[in-house]
Parts: sequence; C-alpha cells; structure tokens
Amino acid sequence: MNDYERIAKTIRHIDAAFLSQPSLDELAAAADLSPSHFHRMFVKWAGVTPKDFIQALTMDHAKRLLRNGSSVLDSSLDSGLSGPGRLHDLCLSMEAATPGEIKSGGAGLDIGWGVSESPFGKMFVAMTPKGLCHLSFFDETHNEALEILNHDWPKSNLSRDDRMAVNLSTGIFNPGSPEKQSPLRIHVKGTAFQVKVWKALLEIPDATLTTYGRIAGEIGTPKASRAVGTAVGSNQVSYLIPCHRVIRETGVSGGYRWGQLRKRVMISWEAARKGRDFYP
Repeated sequence: MNDYERIAKTIRHIDAAFLSQPSLDELAAAADLSPSHFHRMFVKWAGVTPKDFIQALTMDHAKRLLRNGSSVLDSSLDSGLSGPGRLHDLCLSMEAATPGEIKSGGAGLDIGWGVSESPFGKMFVAMTPKGLCHLSFFDETHNEALEILNHDWPKSNLSRDDRMAVNLSTGIFNPGSPEKQSPLRIHVKGTAFQVKVWKALLEIPDATLTTYGRIAGEIGTPKASRAVGTAVGSNQVSYLIPCHRVIRETGVSGGYRWGQLRKRVMISWEAARKGRDFYP
C-alpha cells in the first residue's frame, strides 16, 4: 500500500468514526504507522492535521443537528463532545465605538496600554473606560502594536500601565484567579459589518472551529465568505474575539495575523484545558 492509499483509507476511517473522537494513536495504529510518522504523512497528503480534519467533520455534524432543531447541549453530546462550552467561561460583552468616537479619532479618550507575558508569548493590550480596545501578540518589540493603537485612536490620551496588562493577562488565562470572575467588556472600532462578524466570533464555543462560509451564513450573507475573512483578519482584539477558531472550508487552518504556529498553539491549549486530546 502506497502513502496515498494509506491516507485515503485513514480519511475514510475518520469519516466513519469521527463521532467517537479517535485519538492520534488509534488512527496511527489503523494506518500501521507510528503516531509521529502518521501525523507527518497525513499533513503532507491531506494538507491539514488529523485534529483539524476531525474537528471539521464534528462541527459540520453538530451544525446539521442544530439546523434540524436539536438543542445546543444535545447537539454537542450527539456529536461526541463533552458539552457546549463558552468562551473562556467569561462573561463577555461588546460595545462598538460610536460614530462620534470614530470621527473624532478618540479625542479626549483616555487609553491605558501595557505589555505582559501570556501563554502565547508577549502580549500588548490597551483599555478605554468602556473596555478592552486592543489585544495582540508580538515576538521582539511592541512598536507595531503601539503604532496601530495610535492609528486607530490618533487623538486619544495614551499612557503606559503594565500592571493593568499583567492583571488582565492573569484574569484571561488563569482559571482560578479572582480577576477571572469579573465580566470583561470589549470596546471595538469597526464598520457595522465587521462588528457583526466579530459578534458571531464570540459565539464560537471554546476549543471548537468553524469556517468563513458558516459565519457568512449565520449573519445572513451566505455569499460573503471573502468579506467575512477580511473582517476576521481586521479584528484588533486577538484571542478574546477568537479569530483563531476560523478555518477554511477545506479544513485547512489557514493564516493568522499573529502567526500560524501561534494559532495552532491556541487551539491546542484550549483543547488541553478541556481535558481531552482532540478538540473541541
């Protein structure tokens, strides 16, 4: 059996057994390969990891159940998932910038910004009195993030506050911290269409994936997948507005503004927090 036939056989096996959420070891054994060898070969031939492939099938099945009238909980359990979940178990709310705030460039608006460590590297955050307006990641310097903040709110009053950034990072990423219990508000600046897409992103459960096409359908614009992709990519509040959970229709994870590797790490980290090998 050549490599192509081996992977084709594995894909047929996954298609028949994805509801049981087969592990990497199980799939490798079915292909008569070591887990590491199987993983490399699958990515090479399928263009997507086994996790991504199973996730795409699972999400498609759950969506069909929901469209047919099943509850969110029943759809989750019947799709082999442990439950519906919510974004970081946080209470998130979004407030779009008013036309006046956008037109004035944030004149008179006080914005505190700072840097902190996170599970995904160094993090740059900024807060207005209405909520978090920027969250991004960087490797060497935060200069680019600061330039973007200045561009978005050119007339605002900026001040550095690393303590705020550290506390925010703790609240977002540490499940047991007191800060975790406080509701977090997001203050975003975008077009009506962008805000609509970002609100749809907030509805994606923790450790699950969806596609640009599905989001387009959910917001009532089924032919606007490309525009949805542009709106997803323009999100200035990384992770909390979870653009990392959106993949292409083929199941390929696609690019990510802060690096494809970081996107994969985010997805794996969320899966690990849920206590399972495969997400969701």
